[in-house]
Amino acid sequence: MILARLCLLVVSLLAFGVSTQAATPTKPNIIFILADDYGIAEVGSYGSDSYKTPNIDALARSGTRYTHGYTISLCGPSRAMILTGRYGFRTGGSNQDAVGEISPKKEKLIPSVLKPAGYVTTMIGKWSQFSQQPSDFGFDDYLRYAGSGAYWNTQEKVKTYVVNGETRPLRDREYMPDLMHRHLIDFITKHRDRPFYAHYSLSHTHSDILPTPDSAPDSKDHYADNVVYMDKLVGKLMAELERLKLRENTLVIFFGDNGTANPRADRATIGGRRLAGAKGSMLDGGGRVPLIVSWPGVTPAGKVSADLVDSSDVLPTFAALAGAKLPENTVIDGRSFAAQLRGEKGEPRPWVFNQLARNWYVREAGWKLNQAGELFDMSDAPFAEKLVAADTKDLAAIAARIRLQAALDQLNPAGGIPDTGDESGRHASNVGKASKKEAKKKQP
Repeated sequence: MILARLCLLVVSLLAFGVSTQAATPTKPNIIFILADDYGIAEVGSYGSDSYKTPNIDALARSGTRYTHGYTISLCGPSRAMILTGRYGFRTGGSNQDAVGEISPKKEKLIPSVLKPAGYVTTMIGKWSQFSQQPSDFGFDDYLRYAGSGAYWNTQEKVKTYVVNGETRPLRDREYMPDLMHRHLIDFITKHRDRPFYAHYSLSHTHSDILPTPDSAPDSKDHYADNVVYMDKLVGKLMAELERLKLRENTLVIFFGDNGTANPRADRATIGGRRLAGAKGSMLDGGGRVPLIVSWPGVTPAGKVSADLVDSSDVLPTFAALAGAKLPENTVIDGRSFAAQLRGEKGEPRPWVFNQLARNWYVREAGWKLNQAGELFDMSDAPFAEKLVAADTKDLAAIAARIRLQAALDQLNPAGGIPDTGDESGRHASNVGKASKKEAKKKQP
């Protein structure tokens, strides 16, 4: 009799469309953690020789780690591509200064896409390349500071910070990353009963490299201290999500805004090998960054994926997960990897595109073709890139050139908004400083 009633109950539930298995939440909370100047060779789970990151590694074990995540090798163009889902030749954001010309009247950013789907949004941390305030681009809440690498009020640029239009002083012994963490937790706690999107743009590990609150008085390695502190903050965030009982319905993504900065690139090795290129470079080490996604019960745990992803894919992926509409009458270059995130095959992109200033390339798993028509064998990337002779008879190389050239012809970056800055893509003021340094070196 009891068994018959149980069977009847199951039939009734199915008749009303209720699954006996746990249903996948339709609107996950989304926390996008964006580390600054942080490449793959500085993450333990990617094989770093020099750095231990137990909390970031635990995040990777709980979800999927992507080995071929790409973005632009400087922070401004990278962040523009992340937030718009569009390549720089479409938005104009192909160099550091040009990102400041992007207008909310012309470009929709992630918060404006997610808000109609019921999301409340926050931007916490670095915003310096964009003009106006995060609220002008659709964020409901924000905490922002000036410039990059904000830590203590001993830095001239960090005497103050702004919270929702209110300028506040950074007090003595207040640590900006801790303020940012508390603001994030307050936001999450306040909005725990509705879907939220948090764009968590970290101070770490951009210079100035200063002691952290945990640095020993005699520490000789403040950069490693900063990596450890950032990793600690990731762990604290995960613990808070567990405490608030939000972890099961929260997608957490950890991403780098570009590769390791040059002063530390020699130390950022994997298996004793330095990556080719660094921040600001068009080589693999400039744009290949850590990409870890974790959503318990949805993303496969402990998986390592070689699927190609570039940072334009972030916006359409979030829109797909949120049930949000993409901007109308707008070319979105990104391709959603929501299906792969759920462990399905999906439709992985065949290539990624990367542009900085007037330089660009399109890259598939084994080959890369740049704006000068140079083809590179990427079989030893990210450690080395082998230039292929223009007159090669290698059939695989010839076929790769044809495929990649077709992709570039379809994109037509030369036909987009022209880049008018320095070829390096850096701020004009920084280019001037670099030129003065070089001139000084040449003086007798």
